[in-house]
Amino acid sequence: MAGRFAPRTAPRAAVARQAAAPAKDAPTRDWTPPGPFDLRLVLGPLRRGPADPTFRITRDGTVWRTGRTPTGPGTLRLSDRGGRIEAAAWGPGAPWLLDRLPTLLGAEDDPDAFRPYHRLLAVTRHRRPGLRLLRTGLVLESLIPSVLEQKVTTDEAYRAWRYLVRAHGTPAPGPTDDAAFAALGLYVMPDPRTWSLVPSWEWHRAGVDAKRSATILRAVRVARRLEEAAGMDLPEATARLCLVPGIGPWTAAETLQRSNGAADAVTVGDLHLPGIVGHALADNRHADDEEMLALLAPYEGQRHRATRLILLSGRVPPRRAPRMTRGDIARL
Repeated sequence: MAGRFAPRTAPRAAVARQAAAPAKDAPTRDWTPPGPFDLRLVLGPLRRGPADPTFRITRDGTVWRTGRTPTGPGTLRLSDRGGRIEAAAWGPGAPWLLDRLPTLLGAEDDPDAFRPYHRLLAVTRHRRPGLRLLRTGLVLESLIPSVLEQKVTTDEAYRAWRYLVRAHGTPAPGPTDDAAFAALGLYVMPDPRTWSLVPSWEWHRAGVDAKRSATILRAVRVARRLEEAAGMDLPEATARLCLVPGIGPWTAAETLQRSNGAADAVTVGDLHLPGIVGHALADNRHADDEEMLALLAPYEGQRHRATRLILLSGRVPPRRAPRMTRGDIARL
C-alpha cells in the first residue's frame, strides 16, 4: 500500500521546498485594465463556496488563487491598486500564471460587443461596469467541480470539493514565512493521476455518488485531450468535453465559461436559470430552457454575459417551493 501512494508524497515535498521562497523574491507582474474593472466580480466565478481551499479573498480585497498549470502547481496573489492590478506568484506554475495574467482577467474579452435590448440589462451593465469575462486556460480545474455540482445542492458540491482537495491535493506554494498566508490554508487541486487513485470510500466520504465519481475518473483519464479544448472555439470545445460520458451541455457550459471565457456559453439544463431569466425578461418565472433560449436570442454570441448581468441585477423570482433536499451519502 505504501508504494501505491508514494507518488503523492513527492509532489508535497517539492511544493514545500518551492514555497520556502520569501514573498520579496516572488516573481511579479502588473497589468492595467483598459477600462473599468472589478477584480472580485471578474474572478468570483472561480470560487466554489466561501471556504474553497483553492480561492480566498482577504479583508483588504486581495485575491489568492491556486492552480495546477501545465508547468506545475502555482499560487497567484492579486491586488487592485487604484485601477492597476499587482500580481505575485509562487511555485513551478508561477511563470505560466503571470504570463497569462491579462488573459485570466479578461483582456481578450470585449464588453463593448454586448448590446442590451432590455432596460434591466442596460441598467445593470451601467451599475456594474467592471464586469469582464475571465479565461483561465485550464479545463480540468473547472470541469471537476462542475461535475460535483451535477444534480445536488451547491452546499453538497462545495463540501465535496473542499474535502477532496484538502485530502488529496497539495499545500499551495507561497510565502511560508508569512503567518497570514499560512492561515489561509490554501491547497492546489490534485493532478489527474492522483484523482484517478482516489479510492471509492473517499468519494463516498465526500458525499459523491458513483455516477459523478465515475464521470470524473473518465475525464482525468483523457485530461490532456480535454485541456486542448481551452484553445478551441465554443462549438468544438463543447463537443470535445461532451465526448466523455457523464458530461453534457450543462457541465460543458459551466466549464467553458471559466476556462475559455466563452461569452455565449449559456447554461441549459439548469434547475433555476430558466425561471430567473424568464422572470427578469418576461415576468415568467415558469420559463423552461426553450423559452429561456428564445428570450436570449437577441444576445446570441453574448448569452452568457446576458445571464451574468441578469443574476447581478438581483431580479430573481421569490421562492415559492422548499429548497432542494440536501443529501449526504457519506452517512449511508
